[in-house]
Amino acid sequence: MAQLNNKELTTLPVGRLGLIPLESCRPLGEKVNEWLVKWRNERDHAEMQSFAFEGYQRDSYIVDVKTPRFGSGEGKGEVNESVRGDDIYLMVDVTNYSLTYRISGFTNLMSPDDHFQDLKRVIAAIGGKARRVNVIMPYLYESRQSKRTGRESLDCASALQELTGMGVENIITFDAHDARVQNATPLHGFETIQPAYQFIKALLKNEEGLHIDNDHFMIISPDEGSMRRAIYLANVLGVDMGMYYRRLDYTRKVNGRHPIAAYEFLGPKLEGKDVILIDDMISSGYSILEIASLLKKRGAGRIYICTTFGFFTDGLEKFDDAARNGIFDKLLTTNLIYQTPELLAKPYYISCDMSKYIALIIDTLNHDMSVSHLLNPADRIKRCVSNYMAQYDEK
Repeated sequence: MAQLNNKELTTLPVGRLGLIPLESCRPLGEKVNEWLVKWRNERDHAEMQSFAFEGYQRDSYIVDVKTPRFGSGEGKGEVNESVRGDDIYLMVDVTNYSLTYRISGFTNLMSPDDHFQDLKRVIAAIGGKARRVNVIMPYLYESRQSKRTGRESLDCASALQELTGMGVENIITFDAHDARVQNATPLHGFETIQPAYQFIKALLKNEEGLHIDNDHFMIISPDEGSMRRAIYLANVLGVDMGMYYRRLDYTRKVNGRHPIAAYEFLGPKLEGKDVILIDDMISSGYSILEIASLLKKRGAGRIYICTTFGFFTDGLEKFDDAARNGIFDKLLTTNLIYQTPELLAKPYYISCDMSKYIALIIDTLNHDMSVSHLLNPADRIKRCVSNYMAQYDEK
C-alpha cells in the first residue's frame, strides 16, 4: 500500500498533525503513530524546511491527553500540550470493556456511553483551538440503533449531531451498520470504510493452496444485511456469491421478536468450494456458526469467517467447539476494537491489522487530498490475489 511520496506532495498540510488515541484505542493508535513517523521522516521535499511544514517531521504525533475520574465517577478531559492550529485526529474504541474506573470504592467497567463521554470531554478540552478536529471511531457509537421503528430513540443520529455541534469536521468509521445514518449530519464529512483488502491479504498470507476462481471459491452473505459486502467482494474476485435469508415465524414473538423458523439458501451449487462467510460483526456468534454449519451440510470445503468486529459477547467456547468439529477453518476479525489475549492465542484466529490503512488515511487527509482511491481497494485486492496465484503456479 503506497503512501504519499515526493511527487504526490503537492499540497500543504492543513495544520500540524496531532494524533489523540484515547486509552480505549491506545495500542492501535501507537501503531498508527509508528507508520506516520516512519513515512514522514523518510519524506524529503524542497519545501520541507518552510514554515508551512513546521512540526511536520517529529518523533511522535501523539498528543498528551488524560481523562481522569473523581471518586464519584465524574470525569474530565485534559489536554496537556498546546494544540492551537493543529489538525487533530481523535481515535476511540467505544466497545473496549477491558477498562475500568472507580465509583465510591466500587470498580465499574467502561461502557460505550462512558467512552463516548470521554471523547466529548477531550473535544471540549481542545476548546476550539485546533485548526480542525476529526474523529476516527472504528465501531460507530450506537450504530445498531440507527433507525426508528417505533417509540424509540435515534441514538446514533443524535451522537453524530452532538459531535458536529462540538466542531468535529470529519467522522471516519469502519463498516457502519447502516451508512444512511450520515444523513443526520449532511454538511459534514463522514466516511465508512470496508476492510475487504485486509481480509484477503491476511487470508492469503496465512493459508496455502487456495484457488481463487469461480470453480473453487465462493463468497457467502449470512443474511440480507451483508449482501452489499458479499457482492462487492465476489465481483472483485470474479467468483459466485450466495446468501442465506431468515424465514421468520410471524405468528408469535419471543423476547419481543419474531423467532427464526428456518434459514433458506439462495445461490448456485457450492459443493467442494472454499468459501468466505462475510459479515460486519460477530456478537454472540450463534447466527454465524449456524450458517457455517449449514454450509458444511451443503458440501462446502474450507470455510473462512470474516467479520470486521468480533465482540464474542458469550465467550469463545462455542467457537472452540465449532473449530474442533470442522464447522469452520479460520476466523478473521480486525484489530479495530479490543481483542482479548485469549482470542489472539486461538490457533484458528487471524487478526487483520488496520493500523497502516488508518495511517494512510490520516496522512492523506492532513494534506487535504482526496481519499476516494483509498476507499475502493479493488486494484489492490486483484494484485494481491494475482501475486498469490503466481506463487503457486511457479511451484
